[in-house]
Amino acid sequence: MADGVLLERAGVPAVSICTDAFRVPGEAMAKAYGFPGYRFLVVPHPLASLDQQQISERVSTALAELVGIVVSG
Repeated sequence: MADGVLLERAGVPAVSICTDAFRVPGEAMAKAYGFPGYRFLVVPHPLASLDQQQISERVSTALAELVGIVVSG
């Protein structure tokens, strides 16, 4: 989260990605870094136990939201 916030502050478009288990800590970190409205992508937890097909499905589902965050600034 911190990297995404710092990149955005530097004018580099960035989207942080975390699982839903880390949504609240992610929001807190963005706020602590002075960027309380920072939009980031949240995907379902867990990831480590997924096989390649499941990962591909999650990526396909998340891609539209990721693009939406990038283009909305």
